[in-house]
Amino acid sequence: MPHTQYVLEQLSDVEFNNVTLSDRKKVADKLLATLFYGYPPQVLLQKITSGSFLCSIRHGLFTDTNDMVWVENEIRNDDHYYHANWSPNEIFDTLARFYVMEDLDKNFLHNWIAYTLPQTILFSPAYELDSSHYPNVASVYNWLVLDMNDDVGMRYSTYMHMTSSDNWRRFRSPEDNGREMLEIYAFDLDDTSVPKATTTLQNWYLDDDNDTLVVGLNQNTNPQDLFGTTVTTGFDFYRELVKSNGFTSGTVRRLVDFFFTDNDDAGKTQITDQIVASNPETWKDRLLQIVFSKEFLLHTKRAKSAEELFYSLVRKLEYRHNKYGLYYFHYDLIDMNQAAMKYKLGKLERTPLDTISFAYYHKYIRETILRKNVDCRQVYENEYVDLWSFGWRPQLLGNDRFNYLENDPETSLASFVSYLFELLIQRPPTPEEMEMFKADMLTPERDDYSDWDSNLDGLDGCRYYGREYAAEDIMDYISRLSEFYTFQEVQ
Repeated sequence: MPHTQYVLEQLSDVEFNNVTLSDRKKVADKLLATLFYGYPPQVLLQKITSGSFLCSIRHGLFTDTNDMVWVENEIRNDDHYYHANWSPNEIFDTLARFYVMEDLDKNFLHNWIAYTLPQTILFSPAYELDSSHYPNVASVYNWLVLDMNDDVGMRYSTYMHMTSSDNWRRFRSPEDNGREMLEIYAFDLDDTSVPKATTTLQNWYLDDDNDTLVVGLNQNTNPQDLFGTTVTTGFDFYRELVKSNGFTSGTVRRLVDFFFTDNDDAGKTQITDQIVASNPETWKDRLLQIVFSKEFLLHTKRAKSAEELFYSLVRKLEYRHNKYGLYYFHYDLIDMNQAAMKYKLGKLERTPLDTISFAYYHKYIRETILRKNVDCRQVYENEYVDLWSFGWRPQLLGNDRFNYLENDPETSLASFVSYLFELLIQRPPTPEEMEMFKADMLTPERDDYSDWDSNLDGLDGCRYYGREYAAEDIMDYISRLSEFYTFQEVQ
C-alpha cells in the first residue's frame, strides 16, 4: 500500500524540514532507534539536512541491499559470536542479526517486524513456560520473516501460526486456546463465545510427549455461530477468526498499545480507528503507518526499550563487539524484565521502570556501552575475546568530530562537551552543565583533559587517556539523565 493511502497522518519531509535542527535530531533519533538503528553523527547530520530524510528512510526499507547470506554465516561464526550446547542460541542469533546487518533495508525491516510481533501478546513464543522451548523462538520468528519475504498474506500467516505447535505450547487446552485467540486477536471478551470456540477445538490437544500438538479424528460435527457465520472444526474457527473484522481492529489495537504506551485509552482508540480505516492487509502497512506517523514522531513521549537504546547507541558510537556481547545482552534483558520473546502474554510493560528493573537497565548501558572503549594501544591475541578490544572506537573522539583549537583548551572542551550531548540526547548542555565540566576538567590537577594537543600518538589515530577519560565522565553524567532513556516529544 502506498503510504499516501494511510489514514493515520504521516509526517512529511516538508514538515520535518520546517522544524528546528534540534527537533529534527529528536525526530530522527525516535524513528531510527524505534527501528533498532542509528548513524554516526556526521552521517546523520548529512541525512537530516538533505531535505529528503524521511523519504530516503522509507525508500531504503523497500530496497534489498544487505547480503543476507553473509549475515547468516557471520552470526553463526563461533569465533565472533558465542554459541554453546543447551544455550538459547536461537535468541543469541536473533539479537546478533540486528547488530550485523549493515543497511536499514527490506531485510532489516522484515526482521524488525518479526522481532516486534513476538514481543507482544500476538506471537510470543513464551519460552518461560515448561511446554515451550528455545527452538520455538526460532520457529515463530523465522516463519514470520519467511512469510514476509515471500509476500504471504498476513491473515494466512497468522492462521498458520494459530494451527501450529508454537501456538499450542503457549495455550494448551481447547478452552484456553479458544479463549485466548478470541481475546488476543479479535479483542472479543464475550465469555459466551468461549464454549463455542472450545467445541470446535475439542479434538485438539498438546500431548505431554515432547509437547506435541495432536489433532484427533473425534472432531466436532455441530456447527457453531461465530464471526457472523458458522464454524464446525478447529480449522474453521481459526480461518474465520483471521478473516473477521475483529481480527483487523484487534491486532491493530495490540500494536497501538505497544507503541503508544503513554497515550490514554481515548487516544489509542482514535489511532486504532484511523489505521483500521486504511484497510491495511500486511504487518508492514500497520507498523510503518505507526512509526512514520505525526502522532508517533512528534507527539509521543515514552521510555525507550533496551533494544531501542542499545542498537541505536552501538551504531552512533561505532561500537566494536565482543564475542560474548549478545550473550550478556540476552541475560541482562532478563534482569531488566525486558527479556526477548519470553513472556506468555508478551511484554505487558514495554519498558519496566520499577527500581530494580531500571537499575539493571542503567547499569548495563552505562558500564557496557558508554564507559567501555577500545584500547588501541594493546596488541590483541583475539580481538573478539580480549577485555579491552571492544567498546566505542577512538575515532569517535577525533579532531574532526568537534571544533578542536590547539591553543584554546576551553573552547575545544566546550565544543567537545556539546558534541557528545548532541550525539546522545540531541541537545546542547545547559550553561550550568557546561560550567560544571569546565570547572572539573580545566584545573591544573586535571590537565590531562585540557592537554588536547597530545591526544594522538601516531599509531592509527590512537588516543591518549585524557580525552577518553573526559568522554567517559561526560557520558557517565548523561547516563543519569531521564531524557537519555526517553523518546522526546516535539511540539
